[in-house]
Amino acid sequence: MHCVVTGGLGFIGSALVRRAVAGGATVTIVDNLLGGCGGRREHAPADTAGVDVVIGDARDRTVMGPAVEGADVVFSLAGKVSHIESMTDPLADLEHNVRAPLVTLEAVRSACPNATVVFASTRQVYGTPEFLPVTEAHPLRPVDVNGVHKVAAEHLHGVYAKAYGLRTVNVRLTNIYGPRQVIAHDRHGFIGWFVRLVLEDRPITVFGDGAQRRDFCFVNDAAEGLWRIGQAPFAAGEAYNLAGPAVASLAELAGRMCAVAGRGRVQMVPFPPEKQAIAVGDCVTAGDRLAALLGWRPTVGLDEGLAATLAYFQEHFHQYTTTGDDSPVR
Repeated sequence: MHCVVTGGLGFIGSALVRRAVAGGATVTIVDNLLGGCGGRREHAPADTAGVDVVIGDARDRTVMGPAVEGADVVFSLAGKVSHIESMTDPLADLEHNVRAPLVTLEAVRSACPNATVVFASTRQVYGTPEFLPVTEAHPLRPVDVNGVHKVAAEHLHGVYAKAYGLRTVNVRLTNIYGPRQVIAHDRHGFIGWFVRLVLEDRPITVFGDGAQRRDFCFVNDAAEGLWRIGQAPFAAGEAYNLAGPAVASLAELAGRMCAVAGRGRVQMVPFPPEKQAIAVGDCVTAGDRLAALLGWRPTVGLDEGLAATLAYFQEHFHQYTTTGDDSPVR
């Protein structure tokens, strides 16, 4: 099997590349190493046999056309994940979260129309939950620009499945955490920032009362799920939640992180206005539909995943807090 992973030097992408290599696949990585987004050259596998790294932009047709030739599966992970930045710079978010997957679809349509395209979407497409747990039948009512763009990209994958016969699938990821995630800033969500705060023995600041519940998925589980989806008999154009096995409130997550680390403390603070405006309260997603398709569910428990995450960043802390990843995102 030959796979292409856009965003393959990033957090989730690099874990997926490692899973693909372990599964005997050859891999082409496409990553533009955009500042602040988590992509790093050192995230490529140490053993580069069968791995081709293309430093290029998924928005560029001259890059993506050659990159996808001969692909059996294209994992479309390149994009921006900052909800706050999507509100302050919506046009940049549009470029990376709509144009990039659209260019990828066009490249597949032209160069490898029999390939499977797995698009990494997000639970943010649901917005404020009307019921819990959130299933794929929930209305798509995002509360921020990033979520709107992810909905648009999902619909594009559905259109290309129906109009051109491409084998596409949308995978809605939820609160992924683990080694190699961004901890240099808090623009990519709270989990990586909590990791940095606890390792620096600073208080973990939790907004509001901290009662907001989430499901959490360890990155290796997410990579396993994506890898299996790339080979699964799904209906083209469909969407599936990749839900985590662990559910906890944000205050509970922070407390368990401190307990695992043996340091740190939790401090409740008021919501900043810009974050309160896009807060959704409790959001726990259901992964039953994907489990039925794959015969598999994520298995890494929260304490186990937190221990592995903290151990990784204790060893590599300086690398992830003092180099390029704290640069402005454009």
